[in-house]
Amino acid sequence: MARFGAAPGAVVRSPGRVNLIGDHTDYSDGFVLPIAIDRGLWLALRSRPDRRVRIWAELTGEWAEFDLDRMEDHSGWTAYVQGVAFALTESGDVLAGFEGVLTSDLPAAAGLSSSAALELAAARAFAAVSEIAWDPTAMALAGQRAENDWVGMNCGIMDQLICAVGEPDHAMLIDCRTLETTPTPIPPQAAVVVLDTMTRRELVDSAYNDRRTACETAAAAFGVEALRDLDMVTLTDGAERLDPVVYRRARHVLNENAATLRAAAALRRGDLDLAGTLMNGSHESLATDYEVSTPALDTMAEAARRAAGCYGARMTGAGFGGSVVALVAVADVDAFASAALDGYRAATGTVGTAMLVAASAGVSVVG
Repeated sequence: MARFGAAPGAVVRSPGRVNLIGDHTDYSDGFVLPIAIDRGLWLALRSRPDRRVRIWAELTGEWAEFDLDRMEDHSGWTAYVQGVAFALTESGDVLAGFEGVLTSDLPAAAGLSSSAALELAAARAFAAVSEIAWDPTAMALAGQRAENDWVGMNCGIMDQLICAVGEPDHAMLIDCRTLETTPTPIPPQAAVVVLDTMTRRELVDSAYNDRRTACETAAAAFGVEALRDLDMVTLTDGAERLDPVVYRRARHVLNENAATLRAAAALRRGDLDLAGTLMNGSHESLATDYEVSTPALDTMAEAARRAAGCYGARMTGAGFGGSVVALVAVADVDAFASAALDGYRAATGTVGTAMLVAASAGVSVVG
């Protein structure tokens, strides 16, 4: 930490995430199958004797600075750090201040959950300097509360929880009601490739919140706590209770939950063809029933499916821009990436990027 003229007291690594399948199900108490990836954020820090937080962001060349006793900023990346401080304080933790340097190799707004990575990095930093016992699930919930109650994004628990509990070489099947996590091995002959469309999300917060409201409306219409508790026969038979748009939103969630459970089972037995087919179907549901895809995401997913070695490809993350995730035969990764990007560029005129990622551990103190 040359900027502070001293060595850091700790270095925190917090990963981004890619979701293989199970998007827009977590806030309906459903199932998701993400991985923590080997790209993320690093925060080198040391404690302060007061209750101030000062962070230098290397990528943007700017300071974030605030007093834990007078927090008020709800905008920009600083809000995610303040939100975590708010959530931990509301839970009864007494926080100490710290200062540090933040850097990242995670593309922002690419659908790889840089916001959750920052929230968990902040939580790990506050735990380190404030002598708070580290409970991954509790800290993930604090990150979610930061986003819901401070930032104003009404997200589910998936992003924060996988950033907290990820395991190398495994996807994590998460039950978003019980928060039970089941490590799911990624077969060694399969690789995960992220294809960035180079389009960035716009108006995603309001559109995301609208879709969550639609899911809650559908659940209420059937008298259930969440769409997790509804089956497809009941939904179909009672379709007249719902606005057609709300019906399609609910249909996506029910189909996606079933596909996620099937995909996890397929990976466990090494059935990559089925896992890929389920990923393809998930993308179509997200595009048509949930309407969170874009022409760029659709084009990249189609280009990926036509490329050598692709088992399946789908948009990943909240949608409205960002990235596609593909499950690819290890032997074909280079040829796959070249063909997929060539196909995308030919169709759109935009040069995308390909990134081979590996499943990694969740947030940790690495130094």
